[in-house]
Formats: sequence, C-alpha cells, structure tokens
Amino acid sequence: MTVRMRHTRAHTANRRSHHALAAQTLTPESGVMRMRHRASLTTGTYRGKKIIDTVKKVVKKQAKSKKK
Repeated sequence: MTVRMRHTRAHTANRRSHHALAAQTLTPESGVMRMRHRASLTTGTYRGKKIIDTVKKVVKKQAKSKKK
C-alpha cells in the first residue's frame, strides 16, 4: 500500500514558520517601561485608574521587616 499523505521540506518549513516567538511589546508609562495589559508596579495604575495602593504596600513591607 502506498503512502498517500506526503510532506516535503517546504510544507514542513511553511508550517514551522508560524512557530516563531514574538518579542514582548513594552509601553512607556511615567518613565518606566511596562508590559501591555498589566498594571504598572511603580504607579499602581491600569488604564488610568488606581488599582494597587503602592504606598500601603511599602508600609506593610517595612512593618514586616521591623518585626524580624
């Protein structure tokens, strides 16, 4: 019985051409680069809205380090 489905190097290469990884897209925000669709860790904002209270986070971290 013959092999019906053959693939050549060209077909394999065409399929694999879509496997390349794309570089991450970075967005400048307040002087710091951040990844798209992620909240900024320096300002705590996402799409212009305050999401993370960065001051509260720093105070909590300092209090934790003083206990040790």
